[in-house]
Amino acid sequence: MTAPFRFPRFFVTNPSPCPYLPGRSERKVFTELNGDNASELNDALGRIGFRRSQNVAYRPSCADCSACVSVRVVADEFEPNASQRKLIRRNSDLIVTACKPWSTEEQFELLQRYLRARHPGGGMTEMDEMDFADMVEQTPVESHVVEYREPGENGRPGKLVGACLTDRQGDGLSMIYSFFDTELEHRKGLGNYIIMDHILRSAKAGLSYVYLGYWVEGSQRMQYKVRYHPLEMLSRSGWVRFDPQAQAQAIRSAVSRDEPPLPFELGGIFRK
Repeated sequence: MTAPFRFPRFFVTNPSPCPYLPGRSERKVFTELNGDNASELNDALGRIGFRRSQNVAYRPSCADCSACVSVRVVADEFEPNASQRKLIRRNSDLIVTACKPWSTEEQFELLQRYLRARHPGGGMTEMDEMDFADMVEQTPVESHVVEYREPGENGRPGKLVGACLTDRQGDGLSMIYSFFDTELEHRKGLGNYIIMDHILRSAKAGLSYVYLGYWVEGSQRMQYKVRYHPLEMLSRSGWVRFDPQAQAQAIRSAVSRDEPPLPFELGGIFRK
């Protein structure tokens, strides 16, 4: 006989400075993911805009701002455009492996190099190996570290050039956090490639969506998330298709460099 399902208890963080929009504050509502129903709860909360950080599910709950909008790519309808197809061909030699959620020294070193290049002074630069291990290994749901390696020689694994901590949900893949080698001139756009690879693999596995987390209108750091078609956003009436004209305008204003899903969870109670 299974234990009865207990409705989760939700809590709200104290306001703290918003990491995306200057002059604003952020607040989150969160609940713990544990027990036999952790995966089901995570799936249900993911469909209404929650994200996972270790054994916590959270979403923005700001009193005077609603700029953070959950977005997801419709994987089974995705058709890469010409530049995206070129990027896929350029990186087609990479060996992709979905590994168990165990942290490695090689992953941590790549993360450190990525943070120094792209987010110097950010909260994650203070992480040590134990913090990284907690981020990867403390998961109550089905998770993988998806590794991207260059071809090896003599039976040895090739160089690790990218990685993504990914959850498999009931209806899609949720990209929790990814990072990559920013110094490879022959692999420009690697962050975007990792996203597209997740979209294509999700569709191949019969999963409908790839969850990219929160898009923040007005934050250049978040504009890369609108480059994929078709894209859905979570509104008060549920998931709706991104307006094509608004999406085209957002793409034109996007920064040129590629970025992976950002660690929104570093704010509030999750920031050291």
